[in-house]
Amino acid sequence: MLEKESVKLLSKSLASMEAGFDLPHSAQSIEYARMAEVLEEVAKRMQNNYPYFHPLFAGQMIKPPHPIARTAYQLAMWINPNNHALDGGRESSKMEKEVVADLARMFGFGQHLGHLTGGGTMANMEALWVASQVRRGKIVASDQAHYTHQRMCEVLKIPFEKVKGDRAGRMDARALEQMLKTGDVGTVVITMGTTGLGMVDPLDEILALRRKYDFRIHADAAYGGYFRLAKNLDPHTQEKYELLRNVDSIVIDPHKHGLQPYGCGCVLFNDPSVATLYLHDSPYTYYTSDELHLGEISLECSRAGASAVALWATHQLLPPVEEGAFAKDLEKCREAALKLSAKIVSSDRFQLVGKPELDIVVWAVNGASTSEMSEKADALFDAAAKKNLHLSKLKVAVDKLDLTEVEINSEYVTCLRSCLLKPEHVDWVEEIWEILSEC
Repeated sequence: MLEKESVKLLSKSLASMEAGFDLPHSAQSIEYARMAEVLEEVAKRMQNNYPYFHPLFAGQMIKPPHPIARTAYQLAMWINPNNHALDGGRESSKMEKEVVADLARMFGFGQHLGHLTGGGTMANMEALWVASQVRRGKIVASDQAHYTHQRMCEVLKIPFEKVKGDRAGRMDARALEQMLKTGDVGTVVITMGTTGLGMVDPLDEILALRRKYDFRIHADAAYGGYFRLAKNLDPHTQEKYELLRNVDSIVIDPHKHGLQPYGCGCVLFNDPSVATLYLHDSPYTYYTSDELHLGEISLECSRAGASAVALWATHQLLPPVEEGAFAKDLEKCREAALKLSAKIVSSDRFQLVGKPELDIVVWAVNGASTSEMSEKADALFDAAAKKNLHLSKLKVAVDKLDLTEVEINSEYVTCLRSCLLKPEHVDWVEEIWEILSEC
């Protein structure tokens, strides 16, 4: 069921907030009867969606916002603050600086520069723009990295090249070194949780290469960043997260594992001096305070202050710290992935595609040929959906699968993919497996 108790809390909080404004004002004329009709139409149209909030929706990286995030966001929206400048979002800007400091601390950054963004794409573009200004040269990323990096490099007119991934779907450090030997690589983008397989690039090896070749490292942790707090990762994966304190910039999306409404991304820089790259003059905007305005360290202009308020409220209730309730929920997501992958490994019908590093599980359906494997996956996807189990599909190159005695008649195999990013997924693995077994 959709959580509705928080609506009662919202009414109380609105009354409290209103008491702080001693400015009587007649509200604009509102036709509440017509408004009710329109909202009823909206409600009916919104039924035409997958049940993103339910554990049987395990297909995409969609996680419902926590009730406190949703309620705090709504509360802030009554005055609609703009965090571009302090006069547009005075208190929400302070909240933003506080939550950004929380995230920087989570990754081990000391002195830092950062702010929230409209999402991971904008945050990554900003990090790549700064990287191109600080270190000339092309930007490279794994062939499993999110397509946004190549797209944003095209927008920014920066040379871009893909680095071959290894069989597990991580960046191949040896292939990277061959590129570095040319001397024209300025920045290496590592992915902390690829959107396809959920793999974490070998940061330890890449840091070793940086000592030899000298380049910037940008970490795209849009999906997997919060797993820095989890304690049930494989030891080598855990080590890579602990090494994040050594990268130059990080992007994380609180609107994924961070329990926030869309859109809420964040970009962090390890060196605060990159602020000089943002210098610009806007005399009509920055006039109420000598303090740093967030618009002075951002490529974006107007941004919803409500995003900062929602994240701040969430951090007060569920601090992003090790051993806390928030971290324990992340560990449940990881546990769910391990439970489901163990069932897949024990089945003759399926083939696990790489041991999951985070909470994404990918598997193939066995068949006599690669095309038959894809056909079976398509059929299972449709059959599961009819039983309300919603998965996603992923095209996987044939060289990443065990195809002994399988006719290879296609370049890719369509596989099934689940994102178990709700903590309650750990209690629904048996139900998910039962549905898969019946299809």
